Amino acid sequence: MTRMSIAHVREQGVDLIVVPLDSSFGHKNDRAQHEIVSELQARSHSAGLRGTVVPVWEDGAGRMAFIANRNWHPFFRSIGLDWVYANLNRELVW
Repeated sequence: MTRMSIAHVREQGVDLIVVPLDSSFGHKNDRAQHEIVSELQARSHSAGLRGTVVPVWEDGAGRMAFIANRNWHPFFRSIGLDWVYANLNRELVW
């Protein structure tokens, strides 16, 4: 059984499912990253969570990297992994 802690948050009226991943996620190619995000999105919806999955990870230089719609870049640049970990409030289990 796999368990993942996530931060299910509502920012500016929008539900976001922020998923902290291992830094190795950043070394995967675009297709592999897309497949992982799609799987997490499907599992989140199956669990009854609304919102868009945004994967986040440590980029190797101590900063948080993420994949999000461009309009969310300012928000995600303004937070860090400390914020994400402080807001973990749900668990995906499969």
